[in-house]
Amino acid sequence: MKLSVIGCGYLGAVHAAAMASIGHEVVGIDVDQRKIDALSKGEAPFFEPGLQEILTAGIAAGNLRFTTDMAEAAGAKVHFVGVGTPQQKDSYAADLTYVNGAFDGLLPYLAPGDIVAGKSTVPVGTAASLAPRVSETGATLVWNPEFLREGYAVQDTVDPDRLVAGVPAGEEGEIAASVLREVYHPSVAKGTPFIVTDYATAELVKVSANAFLATKISFINAMAEIAEVTGADVTQLADAIGHDARIGRRFLGAGIGFGGGCLPKDIRAFSARAEELGRGESVAFLRQVDEINLRRRDRAVQLVVDGLGGSVYEKKVTVLGAAFKPHSDDIRDSPALDVAVRLHGLGAIVTVTDPAAIENARRIHPQLTYVEDRDEAIRDADALVLVTEWDEYRRQLPPEHASSLTRGRVVVDGRNGLDAAAWRAAGWAYYGMGRP
Repeated sequence: MKLSVIGCGYLGAVHAAAMASIGHEVVGIDVDQRKIDALSKGEAPFFEPGLQEILTAGIAAGNLRFTTDMAEAAGAKVHFVGVGTPQQKDSYAADLTYVNGAFDGLLPYLAPGDIVAGKSTVPVGTAASLAPRVSETGATLVWNPEFLREGYAVQDTVDPDRLVAGVPAGEEGEIAASVLREVYHPSVAKGTPFIVTDYATAELVKVSANAFLATKISFINAMAEIAEVTGADVTQLADAIGHDARIGRRFLGAGIGFGGGCLPKDIRAFSARAEELGRGESVAFLRQVDEINLRRRDRAVQLVVDGLGGSVYEKKVTVLGAAFKPHSDDIRDSPALDVAVRLHGLGAIVTVTDPAAIENARRIHPQLTYVEDRDEAIRDADALVLVTEWDEYRRQLPPEHASSLTRGRVVVDGRNGLDAAAWRAAGWAYYGMGRP
């Protein structure tokens, strides 16, 4: 099937390449000429495991191409819209400028029978407001939210755990849903749940999933705050309650909290939209979720200060990680970089290392020192701070090896990912998040 993908950022580029990898003819469209030039040459504009391979393969096979010309969308049966919805500068609400711009540009090239599939994370009610404009062209709007995990985005697109399609009522919606089933035929054939809903439900599925995950993370971080004043161990607490099948252990890892381009801005936009709908009290707890999350960054900084005797001034601190999570070069709302910048502001000599995100970080925070090689980064450090749980920091940095390179013996484990007993046995002062 011929598909177009409007917006070739993180979501769109992965979706375009993944759809080509399962046999569709795909054209990706974006206004950013540099991005399109890179993609057209088979160069992934960001780090995402597996993307480079399917991008190169699709271009070589001739069923994947990229352009800045929206007219190239004409003739496609399904048009996916996957542009960004950043937080507005002056409020928590989502900025729909890019979504509205994408639809404005696409509408002249739609034909009767076409399907427009929105994938952007939008405030509930957005699809209903866009649907009449799409219908005027004879096309049908569906809302098909994405559930990508950075670091696993290719896998989550090619082999998702569920597919959701918000469609209009009646025969038009049934036809649109059948077309989407055909688009995702490999997943549907293997039994992946395909859930057909109305527009509002499809929009809420995405934001409520993110709200739940953020709440679960902040819950265990709130327990970490209690553990820190009682002497309890939050990791043991999480293990114990995680055995309850109703709760589960996943996302109960206490630490410096969540970041990235989705969870923080999505829960804020959800709160803002609920206020607009007159139901702000229904998700008022999300403000607390956000506040708890930000407090854990403060706590990590304080642990470094405490570990270095009350001051980090002119002390060399190596921050292990810059990306908001491993297997990604995404630094949007990164807790890791936030901690690094705060330590720098307190007078520390901060060195940051990361396997993938150094260049992105350097562009935004040039005041920090960046060293690509891990061992060189920790050499002569007074303290180490683990903030992004890359394996080369969590599992592949023996404390004895670190001791041979550093000057000090203070380690702050912002992700509770290190073996505390092993580091202490090697002579380190170990500080965890919510751990005695």
